[in-house]
Amino acid sequence: MSRFLRIVLPALVIVVWLAIASVGGPYFGKISEVSTNDQTSFLPASADATKVQERSSEFRQESGAPAIIVLERDGGMSSSDLSAAKDLATQLGDRDDVEAVSPVIPSEDGDAVEIVATLTTAADTGDAVEAIRADVDDALPSGVSGYVTGPAGFTADLTEAFAGIDGLLLGVALAAVFVILIIVYRSPLLPILVLGTATFALCASILVVWWLAKADIVTVNGQVQGILSILVIGAATDYALLYTARFREALRDHRTGWGATKAALRGSLEPILASGGTVIVGVLCLLLSDLNSNKALGPVAAIGIAFSLLAALSLLPALLLAFRRAAFWPLRPAYGSAHPVLTGPDARGIWARVGRLVAKRSRVVWIVCTVGLLAMGTGLVGLKADGVPQSDLVIGASQARDGQDVLADHFPGGSGSPAQVIGSERDLDALVDAVTGVDGVDGVVAAAKDAPAGTVPVTGDPTSNAAAAAPTVSRGDVLLEATLSDPADSDAAEQTVRDLRTAVERVDPGAIVGGVTATAVDTNDTGIRDRTLIIPVVLVVILLILMLLLRSVVAPLVLIGSVIVSFAAALGVGALVFDHVFHFPGADPSVPLYSFVFLVALGVDYNIFLMTRVREEALRHGPHEGVLRGLGVTGGVITSAGVVLAATFAALGVIPILFLVQIAFVVAFGVLLDTIVVRSLLVPAIAYDLGRRAWWPSRLSRANHHM
Repeated sequence: MSRFLRIVLPALVIVVWLAIASVGGPYFGKISEVSTNDQTSFLPASADATKVQERSSEFRQESGAPAIIVLERDGGMSSSDLSAAKDLATQLGDRDDVEAVSPVIPSEDGDAVEIVATLTTAADTGDAVEAIRADVDDALPSGVSGYVTGPAGFTADLTEAFAGIDGLLLGVALAAVFVILIIVYRSPLLPILVLGTATFALCASILVVWWLAKADIVTVNGQVQGILSILVIGAATDYALLYTARFREALRDHRTGWGATKAALRGSLEPILASGGTVIVGVLCLLLSDLNSNKALGPVAAIGIAFSLLAALSLLPALLLAFRRAAFWPLRPAYGSAHPVLTGPDARGIWARVGRLVAKRSRVVWIVCTVGLLAMGTGLVGLKADGVPQSDLVIGASQARDGQDVLADHFPGGSGSPAQVIGSERDLDALVDAVTGVDGVDGVVAAAKDAPAGTVPVTGDPTSNAAAAAPTVSRGDVLLEATLSDPADSDAAEQTVRDLRTAVERVDPGAIVGGVTATAVDTNDTGIRDRTLIIPVVLVVILLILMLLLRSVVAPLVLIGSVIVSFAAALGVGALVFDHVFHFPGADPSVPLYSFVFLVALGVDYNIFLMTRVREEALRHGPHEGVLRGLGVTGGVITSAGVVLAATFAALGVIPILFLVQIAFVVAFGVLLDTIVVRSLLVPAIAYDLGRRAWWPSRLSRANHHM
């Protein structure tokens, strides 16, 4: 290639990426425009709760989420307190973002009152609740406590908790990675080039995801947004580190930067593409999920990994070609300098010592490692991953959670968050009897568009208001609203909903039950189903990829087995820490699923980095020597990549959302376990112990000499 093209081509690549970053960069602050943390973004697509929500506007005026205002005074509300509550209700009714306000409802014990303010469909829930809370604080008489809770309150608290997703999360992740890279490379320039590559990949990913979300092709919520940022930064840095290691090697053997670039690309292209392809296929398996939030993460994460690959194999090579040996200053690799001795008595360093241990005691090493990992996995016995109450999603202060506790002390716990039943109008009386006959139901009304309150009584003697309106009938169905005795997100309320479904099905087989509690039930049940389906699919798909890549059956089975044991250990330790250290109330069913997908896909990444190099060395030096040389040459870079990835996922812990904190711990700990134990000791020891048999049925398994 001419000197002109050698200069123009990398310059053109850099200019193209600069243009992408300049366009995509501003979308960091705009991603919240297409992101939602409303519960509808997590709904199971085919669940009864979804069907009820889709049809609810047929039976009553369309409106936004209800905000429940609870005022409480120990010793009883005074007449002046009640007067202030009525003034507050009037004030809330005058707000543009409030559709309707209920009368002031006093509790039976006289210690509290309740006001339900239903938001408009156009209202921004977070902003509206913040303003309502300010109004409540201003209106409170001395000695009265006030809270804004209910579906709108919980959504607002969740939105506030996700507020750091754009800036804080990314800043913490980048700072942690920068410090690690400085320590690893002891170069001021190289970390900037690597992080620049990762940041440009994230800019491109967010740009594409924003427009896809704008077109309603993908759904973006807080958890998807946070995981995308972390995944791209971590994966792009990992791929960049692998290429950088190959480029550094090549600079010792090639005088020119162009020659070193070609050699580095030849050596790193296959493992990087295989690793990225494995992660892409793994996350795309989430499309098999029936949960919208899981389905959304699949293509969004795949887009992020694709741009990570593209940046690591185009932008970074162009940048390193531009800076050549100066990128590694002050430790520049000189042309013609000797490569580190990897094996034998002259080999020095930690990886040489690990290699000698593996060679001398391979069977003991892999047995001890396996037993240790299995012992950690025993913590799975105490894992509670069948869902957590909505009130526990936010870690730390939550006014909605505090308000729900006060609400449950003085009113039926499910006030403002009723279970909704859609059934045949001709079976109305039987449906009402079935609903009221379920333990845990405090009362039932029917939706009526023509009624001033939007509902009419269906039990006892009708009031004068009810006489003027009848339940709304749509397509031969009516909608009943059942107030539950227990808080809407409690285990007791979920059992009540399950009993409701059984009861109404006996009367009308086509009846469906929805509402806040039913949504939680359907989400948890579907999450457990997804976990059972997707985990085996991911294993089979990745196993097939490994067989094609390594041209072997035995080695891929070893690698898959190692990451399964590693995952079990990470999740087992996580369960112990969550239960006995942090005292978390449990875990969402998606925590094991997401942890599995990321740990298996990313854990296999490191094994791909290792075993492709082992195979390359084994073809030249034989199976046993190949293991030791592959371990020696990849040890430093893979360990650095693992620490970087663990640090980026650990950064998710700065967002006070239970789900993300648990994902952060399990994945970060699991990646470190993979890096330090599985990839450094377990896999090399098994491969060394198996020798040629590890590569069966390829030609390498039959070779008795160097090839």
